Amino acid sequence: MTAVTEVLAPLADTRQWQEELYVHLHQHPELSSHETETAAEIQRRLTSFGYDVTPVGGGVVGVLKNGEGPTVLMRADIDGLPVTEQTGLPYASTATTVDDDGNTVGLMHACGHDVHITTLLGAAELMAKTRAPWSGTFIALFQPAEETAAGAQAMLDAGLTDVIPRPDVAFGQHVLGHEAGRIGITPGPVMSCADSIKITLYGAGSHGSMPQLGVDPIVLASAVVQRLQGIVARELTPGERAVVTVGALNAGTKSNIIPDRATLLVNTRVYSDEVRAKVLGAIERIVKAECEASDSPKPPTFEYYDQFPLTSNDQATSEKVRAAFDAHFGTDRVFTMEAIAASEDFSRVPDAFGTPYTYWGLGGFPAGAKAAPNHSPFFAPVQQPTLTAGTEAVVVAALAYLSKDA
Repeated sequence: MTAVTEVLAPLADTRQWQEELYVHLHQHPELSSHETETAAEIQRRLTSFGYDVTPVGGGVVGVLKNGEGPTVLMRADIDGLPVTEQTGLPYASTATTVDDDGNTVGLMHACGHDVHITTLLGAAELMAKTRAPWSGTFIALFQPAEETAAGAQAMLDAGLTDVIPRPDVAFGQHVLGHEAGRIGITPGPVMSCADSIKITLYGAGSHGSMPQLGVDPIVLASAVVQRLQGIVARELTPGERAVVTVGALNAGTKSNIIPDRATLLVNTRVYSDEVRAKVLGAIERIVKAECEASDSPKPPTFEYYDQFPLTSNDQATSEKVRAAFDAHFGTDRVFTMEAIAASEDFSRVPDAFGTPYTYWGLGGFPAGAKAAPNHSPFFAPVQQPTLTAGTEAVVVAALAYLSKDA
């Protein structure tokens, strides 16, 4: 019997409480940086499994020491989104809350973090139940506020690197729109780095009938939006992947008043620091030039927020985990995943330790189905085989390093 087979032997018992927990988590999501009840439930379960548990920076970390050997860290994110669920599931979330801006919003696990919590807790129990075939330390890290790019840094700022031993390798996984039960992994860039920018453009207010007496920031903003579309098409080398999106343009209150300012909310996604610098530099250059061309009374302002680092998988780690996945799941269920334009703050944790990592995708939808995208009100992974495959993936990856046969 292999170490993987031995550790996974009690999975049927684990699966029973996992499905119940998943439904509970799905019905009770919490916003980023407000995951109080979710963290308490995680802490309670890790403690019952026998882990040394510490709350850190709004998250929870459990450490299971089992003799000499490598230290493996597996991370799951735990926050929900301000989305009103429309899946029609019998266990759909009907929760609402008041967000940080005072707005009443719906609440939903529209990005599958309930899957991530449930699979890591299941793997944590299995690793604790059967310790004979492995040796080393397994760390289960549950991180808040991934959606706002604040959670990993919050844990680090709260002293995470002093609370846990330095991991030799770190893992993360994310449920995506692939076929349930399949695992996607690739070395190199797998998720983009991202920046959101609030850009304020200044004009000079006037009556709508007297445009010559003002500077119209709406016309200026329109010109900026059009010019920004040329960055990817005309300033990057063909083949360099990047996205520049203007998600909001806000200005004015009445049809006959030229306002004195306009704001743009811009989002970028790229796959290298070099391209990131090029894209952000181009945005600032274009905005400033259009403001000058429009005779703006004052320079534009740029406010950067929700900044995500690049997620780039270590080559050797990814190859080792891929081989373990192939051996366990079979090569027909493991595929090379293409880099996606979504972003993650997971890499901040292993980067803080100088630890290599790999981050893989977990399929969550029926074969042939048109999967709703992450963050959609219709995002609804099937419970099985998603939960089982995700749990197995964590155990298999961990034992690639911790197994006494490894």
